Amino acid sequence: VQLQASGGGLVQAGDSLRLSCVDSGRTFSDNGMGWFRQAPGKEREFVASIGRNGRIKYYADSVKGRFTISRDNARNTVYLQMSTLRSEDTAVYYCAAKYGSGSYISLDSFKPWGQGTQVTVSS
Repeated sequence: VQLQASGGGLVQAGDSLRLSCVDSGRTFSDNGMGWFRQAPGKEREFVASIGRNGRIKYYADSVKGRFTISRDNARNTVYLQMSTLRSEDTAVYYCAAKYGSGSYISLDSFKPWGQGTQVTVSS
């Protein structure tokens, strides 16, 4: 599994960004996918996840209504559309594939952790 996240950057509060994560190492549609983030000095936390066919989606309360997760199985890509960004959204964002029958919101259900992309929101 090779995951590469991209699309991060420096934006102002209220702006939008779209993150992308390409999985180049396996059959992408076999697994659910998730986005996670880690801010400086904090633990990695769940942001959003999506089922194999895109029908089921989960969001952290802190991003619900502002972020949208989607996937394109033909392009082996999962997206995270982020709107109305806040300074507290500043973090390195990671994508990962879900394995097994564990929870869609638990970090333990996801691996591996590809290279993240930095999102910085200035207030």
